[in-house]
Amino acid sequence: MNALCQHCKQAKATVHITDVAERRERHLCEDCAEREGVIVKQSSQTTNAILQEFIKHKTGLAAVDDRTCPKCGITFREFRLKGLLGCPHDYEAFRPLLLPLIERAHHGATQHLGKVPSAADPALRKQAGLRRLRQQLQEAVDQENYEAAARLRDQLRQMESAEPA
Repeated sequence: MNALCQHCKQAKATVHITDVAERRERHLCEDCAEREGVIVKQSSQTTNAILQEFIKHKTGLAAVDDRTCPKCGITFREFRLKGLLGCPHDYEAFRPLLLPLIERAHHGATQHLGKVPSAADPALRKQAGLRRLRQQLQEAVDQENYEAAARLRDQLRQMESAEPA
């Protein structure tokens, strides 16, 4: 397709958008698509810079910048600038500000649900498996995927009644 951008009518359309709800197609060049917020061009920003921008937009900065950890003395402003916390107590000191960031980064989870080492205690592996299944069950229910939820419920019951390996 060699169509021109429907917005600027000058550059070649390389972004093609189909809006099913409105039954409409749009063909834009990259620049117009970026201006409309349809795409975001690759940035050379560092992860810390991106995190700082995200934090800046998600919080009311003036009121929270002076919040300080009582243990290490780091301010929330310092965290925003460096992208690093000063000590484990910062998670509690900045909890209301960090929780939305952590939830977003971990798809709603606020506790570690990662892998368990294969050499771990079987009871520990079972608990991790149960947590993972419960999270998947909650996601299935939230998405109203009741067939998957029933399957996960049955797996949970089976795992809960089984002896650890």
